[in-house]
Amino acid sequence: MGELYRVRVEGVQFDAAHFATFGGRCEALHGHSYQVAAEVEGELVSDAWVLDFGRLKRLLREISRELDHRFMLQAKSPLLQIEARDGFWNVRTPEGLVYSLPEQDVVALPIDNSTAERLCEWFSLRLWSALGKRRANNLRAVTLEVWEGPGQRASRRTERP
Repeated sequence: MGELYRVRVEGVQFDAAHFATFGGRCEALHGHSYQVAAEVEGELVSDAWVLDFGRLKRLLREISRELDHRFMLQAKSPLLQIEARDGFWNVRTPEGLVYSLPEQDVVALPIDNSTAERLCEWFSLRLWSALGKRRANNLRAVTLEVWEGPGQRASRRTERP
C-alpha cells in the first residue's frame, strides 16, 4: 500500500423531521437543518488525486436529496409500531401517540433510531455503494459527519467493505 491521502467536502445541507427514541420513550416530533461532511482516504490515482472534490460533493448531495424535506422514519425501531397502509405510514409510539404521515413525505430508513449516529451509518453505506459503482477502488476509508445544529455532530469512520 502506498501513501494515503484524505479529501474532505462539507457544507451539504438538508432539512428533515424526525423523532428519536431514548430510554423507551419517544421524543417530540421536530426537525433540523442538517449538514453533512465526508472525508475519503486513499491512494492517489494516476491523475494525482484521491477523488475529485466535485464528484464527492455531488454524491453527498444526491444522497441528501432523498431525505430533504421529508420525515425520517426509523423502520427498524423495536419501540415503534409501524404500518404502511392506504398511502400513509401509521406510527404508534410507546406513549400511545399515533402519527399518520403521507407516504410521499416519509423516507423509511433501515435503522433502529433516527439519531445523528445512525444517520452517519446510513450515509456511509449509501456513499460506499455509490463509490463502488463508480469504481473508486483506490479508497480505503470514509468518514461521515452529520450535524444536527451548531456544535452538535456525530461522525463515523468505516473502512472499505
